[in-house]
Amino acid sequence: MAKNITSQEKDYSQWYLDVVREAKLAEHSPVRGSMVIRPNGMALWENMKGALDQMFKDTGHENAYFPLFIPKSFLSKEAQHVEGFAKECAVVTHSRLKSVDGGVEVDPESKLEEELIVRPTSETIIWDTYRSWIQSYRDLPILVNQWANVVRWEMRTRLFLRTMEFLWQEGHTAHATKEEAVEETRQMLDVYATFAEEFMAMPVLKGVKTESERFAGAVETYCIEALMQDGKALQAGTSHFLGQNFAKAFDVKFQDKDGEHKLVWATSWGVSTRLIGGLIMTHSDDQGLVLPPKLAPTQVVIVPIYRSDEQREAVLEYADGIYEELTELGVRIKVDDRDNQNPGYKFAEHEAAGIPLRIAVGPRDLENNNVELARRDILEKNIESREGLGERVHKLLDDIQNELFEKAKKRREEMTSEVDSYDEFKEVIEDKGGFVWAHWDGTAETEEKIKEETKATIRLIPLEDGEEGECMVTRKPSKQKVLFARSY
Repeated sequence: MAKNITSQEKDYSQWYLDVVREAKLAEHSPVRGSMVIRPNGMALWENMKGALDQMFKDTGHENAYFPLFIPKSFLSKEAQHVEGFAKECAVVTHSRLKSVDGGVEVDPESKLEEELIVRPTSETIIWDTYRSWIQSYRDLPILVNQWANVVRWEMRTRLFLRTMEFLWQEGHTAHATKEEAVEETRQMLDVYATFAEEFMAMPVLKGVKTESERFAGAVETYCIEALMQDGKALQAGTSHFLGQNFAKAFDVKFQDKDGEHKLVWATSWGVSTRLIGGLIMTHSDDQGLVLPPKLAPTQVVIVPIYRSDEQREAVLEYADGIYEELTELGVRIKVDDRDNQNPGYKFAEHEAAGIPLRIAVGPRDLENNNVELARRDILEKNIESREGLGERVHKLLDDIQNELFEKAKKRREEMTSEVDSYDEFKEVIEDKGGFVWAHWDGTAETEEKIKEETKATIRLIPLEDGEEGECMVTRKPSKQKVLFARSY
């Protein structure tokens, strides 16, 4: 265990914060509830963003940008939407300050005629815009994504997982038919699941949210759910079928081929910097961050070791040769040639930062044409020949990516239970945690009772029909088992 990192077993919450700090991902800002994303964290988010952005473009989407500020009246146009976000909105009431006694205060004469909302999400401003973009069926579909920041006024925050301001993407699409909109919603859910599993090495389950857990203003919310090492669930992405709710609210219609005017069908979908929190809690250990190679900003670090200027010159030349070879193969690599830190400090720093592979080279390695190769995920190191190193590094990076996924998937399987009685459910949730499959009668009353008594929520209803049975609480008929867990 790294000396500055609390063990997971001792205090999981503190362990998480320690890993974020030691990996130099983010820190608290002077603004309560907001965070400063440090270069390491931003580089990780940029890699996530790059991979997702390409997946969006491969499915026909384009990027656009919409205003940060939303007129207050826009939010009142869709009743469920405003009800869902009203308590989380930051409101701008004035347009300027004035100097008073060496300080500043709000200028009362600058009060806005209509207050502005700092976007908690952009459905309203986007659908007001779409009204002018859409006239005919020829204007559809609109497949737009936005990379942006949003603000949701949170009282209890945790870096990446829940902050007042966070970075995300939000897709907003418009369609001529319900079928096209539902297909889009499901397609983007699949995109998120593929990204989570193939890039983040984080296994997820796909399903539908209950009515009480739906996005405000949605007809149906689809989600991917991941299980963290402490047995809690993390909602890792959502895709919403919005029906015609926002088209009705903002009077967005199109003329079809027969000349008839019809309301447009809508979707929205998004993931955020919360994914970084999920990545940390899926793979990391008591030494610090563990990163899947596909997303690691630096995949390989070379640490030269020497005791004299003469050794330094020879070792650095040897390291530079490795650097050039791996760079040509597309590996993201850096040489840590700092003279002001000893190798032990560098090793600990790179382990905390989660760099997948470390190559150490010293005078003896030059003599024997070897390197010391260390894997971050299993904290294992071996002496390897310099010959054929590039090919072995490529294979090791693939192996690490695959093994991280399989390890997380196996852990999820071990932490997943099926129960038939409420007593058994309460015992499993309290003692074991994890995912629990159980029958539910489909009522909000039973869902709320379970939540109040156990702090567990329904994470998703499976997309595929399951076996019918009896609700574990009421013994009323149940269409299928649903997934419960305590969650972030």
